[in-house]
This record gives sequence, C-alpha cells and structure tokens, in this order.
Amino acid sequence: MTPDPPLDLQLDLQRRSRLGMVEAIWGEHKSVEQIAAAITGQSAAGEVALVTRVDPQKAAAVLDLMQAQNPHHNQVQTQETQHPPQPAYHPEARCLTAGALPVAQSSLGTVAVVSGGSSDLGVATEAQLALRCHGVATELVLDVGVAGLHRLLNRLEQLRSARVLIACAGMEGALPTVLAGLLPQPVIAVPVSVGYGVSAGGQAALTGMLASCAPGLTVVNIDNGYGAAMAALRILHCLQS
Repeated sequence: MTPDPPLDLQLDLQRRSRLGMVEAIWGEHKSVEQIAAAITGQSAAGEVALVTRVDPQKAAAVLDLMQAQNPHHNQVQTQETQHPPQPAYHPEARCLTAGALPVAQSSLGTVAVVSGGSSDLGVATEAQLALRCHGVATELVLDVGVAGLHRLLNRLEQLRSARVLIACAGMEGALPTVLAGLLPQPVIAVPVSVGYGVSAGGQAALTGMLASCAPGLTVVNIDNGYGAAMAALRILHCLQS
C-alpha cells in the first residue's frame, strides 16, 4: 500500500477567538497519519482536540502511532520536552479527544440531548461530547420516542430546566416536533439514519423535521450531532452575553 503523501495541515487555530469554538477534525476520510498530525497541531496550540467519525480500528491505529511517536508521554516532563497528550477514544460517540476536557461552566446552563431510541445513541453522544469539549454541562435523556409518548411526558419537568434541547430521532423523526410544541426552549432537531425501508437513511426524518409545524424548530443535517452541538453553543453564548 502506498503511504499517504505528506499533508500541510491548515488548522483553524483562531476559531475559538473568532467563533467561541474549537475546530473539530473530520476523521472518517483522513488517514491515521493525518489524524495524528492534526491532534499534535491542536495540542501544540493548547487546544482540546476533537476528532469525529473514527471507527474503532482507525482509533486503535491512531493511539498506537501516537504512543510510538511519544513513548515517554506518561513520564514527568519539563516544559521544554512536552509531548502531545495521548488521545482518548469514546466508542459510543465514535470520537477521539486529546487534552483535558474543561470543567462545565455553570453560567452556560445545561443542554439536554434527547433521543427517540437507543439506536440514536451514537449521534446523541457525539453531540454530548462536542459540548463537553466546550465546557457545557449536558444531560442525556434516552429512549423517549413518540411510539411510547408517555415516556416523554414523564420527563417533561426534567427537561424544563435545560436551556437548549437537542432532539435526535430516526424513523419518521417526530420527536423534535413534539418537544417544540410542548417546551419553550430552543429545540435543535437531528435526523438520524435509522429506520426501515422508506426511512431512506434518515431522509424521511429530515423531510419531516423540515416540514414540521412546530414554530421555531431548527434542523441540522442527517446524523450531524456535532453541528447540533455547535448550534446550541452559539445560542448559549448569546444568552450569556
């Protein structure tokens, strides 16, 4: 196999000062070497690194490569010999992070990440992890889809305390519409590529969410937990200012 050519990475290290968020690294179509280089660059700039869409095999290869490149990273180091922190893999979210995740800022409040079923867990935990990387407290509320509406109704009081709601749902994608009709907070809808036949890999959920009659519902792309998290972060920063 021919190795990937060297990549001159152009990391957006000014994104935090410009937008209030750090750059996320898309991992699905990057090589192991490219991901390791991006993590090293983010860490050298003092930023938390977040790499999304990394399968377990690629994650293990990144961890092995970075361990081989920095065999003494667990030893006490002087400031002159700092090495990038060894990444951590989050299998449910299919993400890698490197660096200590910040302590949640109470002034930002809490984001509730709600899912219709446990099949939506990967997308929901991606959103949750992305918010944790920015110091936002999150609460994961699972398996409250509309097929058993009582499950959602039983959690409404709990959800009222969140400043923003992220609702992940596959099949027909009705959960965000119901939430937006019952609660006043901003609701960000994430269609998930789960469902039989005409669900069409999340297309039915996406179309239903876009056609929702619930006023003010915001919709992101299919399986885009990270994008929903950054939309929530923008809202929280505006509420804080």
